[in-house]
Amino acid sequence: MTRTILQERLISIVKRFPNLRIVVVGDAIADQFVYGAISRVSREAPVFILRHEQTETVPGGAANCAVNLASLSAAVSLIGTAGADTAGRALLEKLEQAGVDCGGLIVVEDTQTTTKVRILAGQLHSTRQQVIRIDYEGTPLVSRQLHAQLRERAVEAAESAAAVVISDYNYGVAGAEMADALRPLALSKRCPVLVDSRFELSRFNGFTSATPNEDEVEQLLKVNSNLKALESAGERLREGLGYRALLITRGGHGMILLEDGVAPLHIAAVGGSEPVDVTGAGDTVMATYSLALAAGASFSDAAHLANHAGGIVVMKRGTAAITPAELEHSIVNTDAN
Repeated sequence: MTRTILQERLISIVKRFPNLRIVVVGDAIADQFVYGAISRVSREAPVFILRHEQTETVPGGAANCAVNLASLSAAVSLIGTAGADTAGRALLEKLEQAGVDCGGLIVVEDTQTTTKVRILAGQLHSTRQQVIRIDYEGTPLVSRQLHAQLRERAVEAAESAAAVVISDYNYGVAGAEMADALRPLALSKRCPVLVDSRFELSRFNGFTSATPNEDEVEQLLKVNSNLKALESAGERLREGLGYRALLITRGGHGMILLEDGVAPLHIAAVGGSEPVDVTGAGDTVMATYSLALAAGASFSDAAHLANHAGGIVVMKRGTAAITPAELEHSIVNTDAN
């Protein structure tokens, strides 16, 4: 099969991924999946009783972004916190198994690790489906000394990084003071600093780029889902934040890349038409986008690679990571390049 110029270019970028040093700063979350088979209906209430099958804890949030980067062959350092509890220990173990450098992760005594518990249920021989999620939110980080330690570790690690990712889930690590500490790195253009903020993107001005989803842009700027309105709102947001580019993810509708001085680029979604699980997909998109930029890719090529990554990971169950081989397979076997 003859490859297109774009396919060849994207594959060459993936080949440059190994050992690029990326620093992830943000909220590490323990994603816990509890699987159960429906055994009967309770006599106490009109609910199903599940027979427990297994419980699995995997890295989520900033930790998921870090694991995806490590799976893509990058050298990754994670700056954040975890509690000295069962979830925190499981999180740290999984990160170390994935090859993530956890030297910048501070374990805080008497603090609960932020944990998202997803209950998945189904009949004995059927696929398990998520029926409810329970969030255990960690104690707010109020210690000024702890915040100072995190900033010091982040700035020190960023000095030798090819890219920095700020992964903000609004649990306190990536606050305004952290943004102020890392902003000079982006403004100097020494390396790209990318932002993934679930609720507070407006406070992260002066960085390189961000990857909000469509709903986040609409809520932030109070616009409706009309495509032209979304384009216009996205461009206003990019200019207002002073970013070189803004990548808006749109689920099954693909992505829009808004780059300074360039016409909007619409990228069609790749992969299956019906996603299996979108849990953590935004972390995978950010990991691939940032790693591609660290490898010297243009914003448009990095967006194309991130689009492939998103298409791959939503076809996996749970919080998952992708590999360079999967990326290359998607690139060469997708017509919509």
